[in-house]
Amino acid sequence: MAVNIAQVARRLITIAEYEQMIKAGVFDEDDRIELIEGDIVKMSPIGAAHAGFVKRLNRLLSNRVAGQAIVAVQDPIRLARSEPEPDLALLRPRADDYIRSLPEAADVLLIIEVADTSTEYDRLVKLPVYAAAGIPETWLLDLNRRLIEVYRQPGEAGYAEKRTLRSQAPLTLAALPGLALDFDEIFTAADG
Repeated sequence: MAVNIAQVARRLITIAEYEQMIKAGVFDEDDRIELIEGDIVKMSPIGAAHAGFVKRLNRLLSNRVAGQAIVAVQDPIRLARSEPEPDLALLRPRADDYIRSLPEAADVLLIIEVADTSTEYDRLVKLPVYAAAGIPETWLLDLNRRLIEVYRQPGEAGYAEKRTLRSQAPLTLAALPGLALDFDEIFTAADG
């Protein structure tokens, strides 16, 4: 019997329900999941290249933003109906270092998604969520095509500005004008 999926009602999960499920131990601590627009989504496994680029970006950003921002690595961010875990996020400094509560959209200066197997999902699903939440800037590192997409000017319909950077392009962050990364320092060492 064929089922018309359009007729199947879905029950979306709220952030409060999701967090209660986590506290109650419904999920194993090794489960790679996140809440996206009310749906619990299984995240792609992390391979060596993905993990290595996240580590490299963590090192580069931590050295450059000391005292200006906090680098969060694969930590949850609380948005309206989502609790994604971006690969990296630059957060506004806060006296409690986010110990008492998760960062929210207003706390985020930049989100970086590193993609090798999840490029289309990140671009078509997660980026619109970040834009609708008002995250001012998102970078998508496409490891397969060896490029970085920079998204700015968020809104309900998505990001109004998109730039695609390739070799020898400087990366600057609108929220921290003094921050500069060079495309080649992110990718070149991977060639050796």
